[in-house]
Amino acid sequence: MDKPSSSGGAPATQASGATSDLTSGLTSGRIKFRHLQCFLAVTQFGSVQRAADSLSITQPAVSKTIAELESILGVRLFERGRRGAEPTREGRLFAPHAAACVGALREGVDELSRHGVEHPGTVSLSVLPTVAPALLPPVLEAFRAQWPGVSVKVWTGSNSQLLERLKSADADLVVGRLSEPEVMLGMTFEQLYREPLTVVVRHDHPLVHESNVTATLLARFPVVVPPFGTLIRQSAESVLTAFGAQALSSLIETLSVSLGRALALHNDAVWFVPASVVEHDIALKLLARLPMPFASADEPIGLILRHDRTRSPATDGLIDAIRAAGRVREAVRIGMK
Repeated sequence: MDKPSSSGGAPATQASGATSDLTSGLTSGRIKFRHLQCFLAVTQFGSVQRAADSLSITQPAVSKTIAELESILGVRLFERGRRGAEPTREGRLFAPHAAACVGALREGVDELSRHGVEHPGTVSLSVLPTVAPALLPPVLEAFRAQWPGVSVKVWTGSNSQLLERLKSADADLVVGRLSEPEVMLGMTFEQLYREPLTVVVRHDHPLVHESNVTATLLARFPVVVPPFGTLIRQSAESVLTAFGAQALSSLIETLSVSLGRALALHNDAVWFVPASVVEHDIALKLLARLPMPFASADEPIGLILRHDRTRSPATDGLIDAIRAAGRVREAVRIGMK
């Protein structure tokens, strides 16, 4: 098979030629798991060095493996430059199929492990950190009752990180927010409930007794908001604008529930947070809601799955538990209105 030309572009290929090259590479056993693993890591991180770090191997080893895969397929998969490694058109076309292969292999290993005594199997769940505290306790309780021998790996992060983990088959399912259509390619979104934003302070905060909270008053205290670029930050910006405080010069940006809670309780912070995160602290009168200038938008929280993956019975069991907990959360939201 001819290698990619040294002129910088992939060799001109036609559909039939590319298909025969790929089929030949697969049937001859030339494409190995390490090829797909390195390819997906570089695609996920956009950097050969970061991919190498994630795989605990050297950068030259990753570069060599990618070059081997490009030679086998007869196409260039990445463009290298100052901004890192950007997938080519061929790389973007190949990515979902490579992820599906790796995901299917992992599912096969999990399926075998579920039939063993010492290795009962694992389901991997990625969830927003602002959603996990209220949603997951009843979910995991119900799941353990049905699947006592199955472990659940829970990973939290930003919405974009959750979707990347699902794409790379590092997660079986995601509980997060709907993203742009181009980001959601190959994935389905099933709304579970809607999550309102609220603004809270400690129960004896000076602002609790203010009938009209203004931008000047807010500026006297630390203001904690979700990071810029997250979907829930858009709701926070709308509320800040209504307060007349969109130009606050000092903000603390974090998705950490534990940090936000500590700042609200001990640093007089004004915390912009999803309502479900603080409902227990409000019930215990540790935190109190501030009156907002208008009702904040409700953000849809949903179950995100890849439609090209076969799910295990245990994964379906976890999905059922999540749906049931989502119905409860929606009932709570409606009751708060």
